[in-house]
Amino acid sequence: MDAGTWYKSLPRFTRYWLTATVALSLLCRFGLLPLEYMYLSRDLVLTRLQLWRCVTSLFVFPLSGATGFHFLINCYFITQYSARLEKDQYARSPADYMYLLIITAVLAVLGGMVFNLYFLMDMLVVAITYIWCQLNKEVVVSFWFGSRFKAMYLPWVLAGIELIFHGSLASLVGIFNGHVYYFLKFQYPQELGGNAFLETPQMLKRLVPDVSGGISGFGVPPESRAPPPRQSASSPWGRGMALGRN
Repeated sequence: MDAGTWYKSLPRFTRYWLTATVALSLLCRFGLLPLEYMYLSRDLVLTRLQLWRCVTSLFVFPLSGATGFHFLINCYFITQYSARLEKDQYARSPADYMYLLIITAVLAVLGGMVFNLYFLMDMLVVAITYIWCQLNKEVVVSFWFGSRFKAMYLPWVLAGIELIFHGSLASLVGIFNGHVYYFLKFQYPQELGGNAFLETPQMLKRLVPDVSGGISGFGVPPESRAPPPRQSASSPWGRGMALGRN
């Protein structure tokens, strides 16, 4: 498969994310965009209202000879785990995946402002990877030097490596952000019987309509442990069971 065919095979929002990240990072690397206007700064956002930094810090990575390999690893994770999540879990509802990216991006910005992190690519990549890993806990993934382990451990391995070698909390914050989404989207409503707080707004559904047909749902949300609804005393047959799952 040539590069053009591979690029076009990426699902829509993964392709947009990868393109924006690579393009903006390269433009800053070659001095065509000023890096000093791209990073996240709590003071500049809150006191000088430089709100664009909340967006640019999600896509710009400070490329250099020392950070190039790290950047390529992040891009690889985007093409692997974001693509898998979008294709498998959200193939029929691209607006749901768009909403996932928006929520994790907002959480990344908040985390960056709290922990004074300038660039948010690591945090966003780990959050998306964490969500995929939670939906595919038992899948065995390959890592460096031929090591293999269950997907549920992958985000923690990434966070440990970053903490040890770079002294950064970004991946740990990314795990927290990913878990917030996973808990509110899957665990709380489906496993614990709570309200669905992360339903995709209809505005996004109209902007990016659902896709009919296709195959989705390879990632498996947790099974419900909520108590079954009581049967109505007025009907000897109880309540019918709806076919399929939302």
